[in-house]
Amino acid sequence: MRSRFSAFALGRADYLLATWHRDTRPRRLELDDDIVWRRLQIVDADAGGQGDDDGVVEFRAQYELRGRRGLLHERSRFTRNGGRWVYVDGDLED
Repeated sequence: MRSRFSAFALGRADYLLATWHRDTRPRRLELDDDIVWRRLQIVDADAGGQGDDDGVVEFRAQYELRGRRGLLHERSRFTRNGGRWVYVDGDLED
């Protein structure tokens, strides 16, 4: 989760696509250069340990867009694929 947040912050669409599950990965990903990602807060994690094949991470990511601050709150699902964690999908929270 933290590496994906860093990839968003650095504009690394290639890394985001490489760490996205092949069944849910978009063909391409265009990141908004106007968004400045500021902070990641992990709220909760369910499973996702060394002995698990699946896990859920709830997070809040603070960002700034054209001088206005915003918050993305999501519960993301991950699965282990070939020994690496990959993002499957997520649900936005209020």
